[in-house]
Amino acid sequence: MLRDVADATHDGTGITRESYGEGEERALGILERHAAALGFTCSRDRAQNLWMRLADDTRTDPAVVIGSHADSVPRGGNYDGLAGIVAGMLVLAALRGRHADAPPVRVLALRGEESAWYGKAYIGSLSLLGRLPADALALPHRSGHGTLGEAMARCGADVAAIRRGEPLLDGRAVAAYLELHIEQGPVMVARGWPATAVTGIRGNVRHNAIRCLGETGHSGAVPRWLRKDALLAVAELLSRMDEHWRVLLQMGMDLVMTTGICSTPAASQAVSVIPGEVQFSFEARSQDSGTLERFYALMRDECAAIAAARGVVFEFDARLVTAPATMDAFWTDRLAGSAAAQGGPALERMASGAGHDAAVFANAGIPSAMVFVRNAHGSHNPYEAMDLDDFMLAAGVLAGALPVQPAG
Repeated sequence: MLRDVADATHDGTGITRESYGEGEERALGILERHAAALGFTCSRDRAQNLWMRLADDTRTDPAVVIGSHADSVPRGGNYDGLAGIVAGMLVLAALRGRHADAPPVRVLALRGEESAWYGKAYIGSLSLLGRLPADALALPHRSGHGTLGEAMARCGADVAAIRRGEPLLDGRAVAAYLELHIEQGPVMVARGWPATAVTGIRGNVRHNAIRCLGETGHSGAVPRWLRKDALLAVAELLSRMDEHWRVLLQMGMDLVMTTGICSTPAASQAVSVIPGEVQFSFEARSQDSGTLERFYALMRDECAAIAAARGVVFEFDARLVTAPATMDAFWTDRLAGSAAAQGGPALERMASGAGHDAAVFANAGIPSAMVFVRNAHGSHNPYEAMDLDDFMLAAGVLAGALPVQPAG
């Protein structure tokens, strides 16, 4: 399955499965075909997420949902998201003929987890739980052509219900949400951990497109004291925020900051032109909401100070916020107990710096837990390298965490 989806969504450099786009839809179609071959019944919800269950398991008790996302960043890796869906399918396949031994299990392939396409993460899971802000449907595609709502409508999603904030799933029907995911940083490789349990997930605050407006001028004719250089203003802002970040880390706070986009307008770029406009992104992540808010306030204060000193103006697009999440202690302990029962290495515990759909379920009051799989070369690039032995170990940890049902 992993190879089939990779072959169908390779773009010549890496993997591209656009949120609510062609690559993601192609991946879901391949998963549906494999699910049918395994004897699963498939369905789509009104956000066009894909659900799978054993055909003969029609119980209506609250289900354990095992899932992850089907999309990817542009030119990304194959295992980010997809590994979690395939792991759920392996767990479900192992229950064929004995599903009564476990609670009802459903596998969920979520759409639109990556923010790379519309600047908003967790689109499928937020829509499912009635938590996608209505104004998110107007977010533009990264290309500038079309909106999120238009893309969702093309895929068959009930955009009207999503705009109303109507829950498309009764949260009481979910006993727990479990997610397997590759680790997207270097910690597990460095420490030799094949799998870990996740304790919590960082939240974030971000702007996709802040504009700094100064004054375009001739590089040789305008002296420093009369310049309104937008690029130097942004550089000063980021330098100041980097120093604040360093100090807060020394104080023991959990925080990361990134500006992944920074550019001057292509039409006016020249060696001899003072930049009069810069567009840039800003993102901060932390496990603590208070830290995020304080750091964000610092950023706005620094923008005001730099604007006054340099004669520039900062214009902000919509602020996007995702709350941090804590994983459920009961289910996290079950994951650890499952690893111990299988005789493998003890399941270490770590927080997730990257965001995951499990955070949406947890913040909706649904008990949630995650297991990470070791992955070399980081993520959001074509070089993700997950060892299949590690993957099977982690999938076994998921399966072993399911409670044994009392004999009927």
